[in-house]
Amino acid sequence: MRAPDWSPHPTVLRGTAYAACFVVVGVATWMVLVVLGRLGLALFPLGVALFATRALSIPAGWLRGRGWRPAPAAASTMVGALLVVAGIVAVIAPPMVEEFSDLGPTVDDGISEIEDWIVEDSPFDVTRQEVEEAEEEIVDRGREALASSEEEVTRGARAAVAGLAGLLLALILTFFALKDGPRFVAWMDEKTPEDKRTSVRAVAQASWDALGGYLRGAGLLGLVEAVVIGATMAIVGSGLVIPVMILTFAAAFVPIVGATVAGVIAVLVTLAAGGLVPALIVAVVAVLVQQLDNDLLAPWIYGKSLELHPATILVAITAGTALFGFVGTVLAVPLTATVVSSVIAVRDARAADHPKETAGEGPAPPAEPA
Repeated sequence: MRAPDWSPHPTVLRGTAYAACFVVVGVATWMVLVVLGRLGLALFPLGVALFATRALSIPAGWLRGRGWRPAPAAASTMVGALLVVAGIVAVIAPPMVEEFSDLGPTVDDGISEIEDWIVEDSPFDVTRQEVEEAEEEIVDRGREALASSEEEVTRGARAAVAGLAGLLLALILTFFALKDGPRFVAWMDEKTPEDKRTSVRAVAQASWDALGGYLRGAGLLGLVEAVVIGATMAIVGSGLVIPVMILTFAAAFVPIVGATVAGVIAVLVTLAAGGLVPALIVAVVAVLVQQLDNDLLAPWIYGKSLELHPATILVAITAGTALFGFVGTVLAVPLTATVVSSVIAVRDARAADHPKETAGEGPAPPAEPA
């Protein structure tokens, strides 16, 4: 009598093999992310240098095209960029410091107006004593939170020092990238195997173009937010319209977080200059324009600049924020655009080199001997 065959079904074996592959890939991905997290202090200046190099490569290339040597062209570009940043800070900082010096009394007056409205005109049956007790409770909770956050303050100070060191390193890396970038690209192209050069060139060019498209998209979004918020502040009679517009434009290059910080500053400036009602109007407009940008304009503008579908941009930002927080928010769009553009570039390069194979016709058969 023949013994029964207890071997697993082929479908079960195939599913087990796929599951094992997914587990291995997941563990490897997790290990890579852990290593990247440990190397955060090194990756931060590299990322900043990459964005700065992409933005400054245009004026540096223009100078080299006019006969400048690489080192003077890179140095002049860096000095010009630093002078522009210093000029913007000089325009923004002094009037904002002066305006914020009057913010404390304005906030106190606004709180008093809200307290009077709650006690006298609101539909709630609340006495002034109850409002004052609630206010004291909020103040006490805030003091307790500050007292218990000494460790967070220390950690924030360390992060600030590390950030300054990272920015200095990013400036140095940007200078060398502007100076030696073309030579390094030529060296890498020479070291690449002959049969891989077309694909590598296509990936590099697609990644470079995707990064430029991201910067153009962020600049356009910043321009829209700056114009809308600045116009609202001008209509309600607030001061510092131009400095806030410049700050809003610059903050657009940090998705979500930058726009939120710029909106808060716009509200505080309006509160200090015009009072509670104008500040509330600016707050409503800032929230509406940020929601419009995040949900509609950002996917559409990035999609046009990066040749990605708006849904892809929206999913990338959401997933990056959920998985990696602030860093994921900043890098989600350019990283997604780089990967997608690289894949498309490699496919097109292979199609150009082997049109029949990529079209599904297979290689041409050998010729019949004569």
